[in-house]
Amino acid sequence: MEMNRTQLLRKLLPGFIPLFVFIAADEIWGTKVGLFVAIGIGILEMIWIAIKEKRFEKFVLFDTVLLVILGAVSILLDNDIFFKLKPGLVEIILVVIVGISAFSKVNIIGLMGQRYLKGTEITEAHLAQMRRTMKPLFYIFTAHTLLVFYSAFYLSSEAWAFISGGLFYIIFGLYFLFEMLRQRRMKKAWSKEEWVPLVDEQGKVVGQAPRSHVHNGSKLLHPVVHLHVINGNGEILLQKRPLNKLIQPGKWDTAVGGHISTGETLEQALQKEAAEEIGLRQFSAKLQQVYKWESEVEAELVYMFTTSNTHEIAIQSDEVEELRYWSAKEITSKVQDKLFTPNFLIEFKLLKDLKLI
Repeated sequence: MEMNRTQLLRKLLPGFIPLFVFIAADEIWGTKVGLFVAIGIGILEMIWIAIKEKRFEKFVLFDTVLLVILGAVSILLDNDIFFKLKPGLVEIILVVIVGISAFSKVNIIGLMGQRYLKGTEITEAHLAQMRRTMKPLFYIFTAHTLLVFYSAFYLSSEAWAFISGGLFYIIFGLYFLFEMLRQRRMKKAWSKEEWVPLVDEQGKVVGQAPRSHVHNGSKLLHPVVHLHVINGNGEILLQKRPLNKLIQPGKWDTAVGGHISTGETLEQALQKEAAEEIGLRQFSAKLQQVYKWESEVEAELVYMFTTSNTHEIAIQSDEVEELRYWSAKEITSKVQDKLFTPNFLIEFKLLKDLKLI
């Protein structure tokens, strides 16, 4: 399961509650009373989280302590500029955390997710996906922080209170609405797609995703089957990819290759893909190797099979332009001509190492 934007905001928003309470209480009872009310709410919030979720909420504690420090300085110096800067200072910390998570390999939010979402496996692919979802949050936090600082120095107290509090709710309300509508559109589109399982590097199923989603650069690891057909002369059957293919057009590739759909077994997927691509049916095959293959747009856990069944082979799909047998010597002599897909060349080496060709 992937952490999404909604889960992230649910984790971060509780820390802002003492601030929002202060803004409201300050308008009614004044700064000193508002400060005490906000501190009390912060303490109660920490107690509630500790009892209900069995954890200590450090962000609420940090927010409350910072509220106390800046509030005290503001009261002692009789200058509310220090207090007005408080929400901006808090958000700077959030901007740094979200920025590091979005633009570096140190995914702080991902580490928080692993702690809070116990029982949920978050893989490297999920963390990469999460980094992309953090980018809009980074820009939103940055823009709001700049507004808070500007309002603290150049606008009225009422304008500052709105920007620090009400505007924050409005921005995230619109953000949640946008996300809800976007997710609804995606769900509708995904309902018409083939879904594939997501796996870890040991092949254990950890989730599922639409086929288009695993090809969009998300690097979500998903299983595929490859079948090499080797005839009695030790030659290997290759298929030529059509020129209209987005990936490796016009290159020679493994005879059969395809995704495993959700709910399918390896054997079912292998038989289906072989029949659909080269007309091979009711054949026996041997699993030779399992390895991870990663390209610019996807990450696959490849189950590589071989078979010596060669009867009734013929092109069955417009996904295949040509079929022909190649000798190992011929392939080796043509490698420099870049006729073959990089993935096939990896498997060609594996087949040679296993002395199958």
